[in-house]
Amino acid sequence: MNPDLSWVLNDVLQVRGARHAILVSADGLLLERSTGIGRDSAETNAAAMSSMQSLSRAVAPFVGGEYTGSWRQTLLEYDHGWIFLIAAGSGAYLAASTTPDVDMEAMSFRMQQQVGALGKALTTPPRQNAGSDV
Repeated sequence: MNPDLSWVLNDVLQVRGARHAILVSADGLLLERSTGIGRDSAETNAAAMSSMQSLSRAVAPFVGGEYTGSWRQTLLEYDHGWIFLIAAGSGAYLAASTTPDVDMEAMSFRMQQQVGALGKALTTPPRQNAGSDV
């Protein structure tokens, strides 16, 4: 059973200027999409976002010599807006498209909050072995 993750995307879209959001697996499969984007478009963009994060990781040494830190976020600017792409836990990415005048700080902050909430929602706490005398 796949959990309903639409709440992650709906909250991200509460930022003024946010257009669409998708949750993507590391191998480029669409995990969830916001209601304003069609399935075909969301699937095409999911594959592209997976490739984009891969490229972003590959050019990390360009940031500074022997840089070995973690990739955090990719931000792309276009004539009609922005794309934000961040890691959303192990093997998943959250991507959002926005208008050109979006509050970039608010958008990035909201996405980070939702990724944190998503990680907690998908993590199963360790099982307690009730009644065990071991």
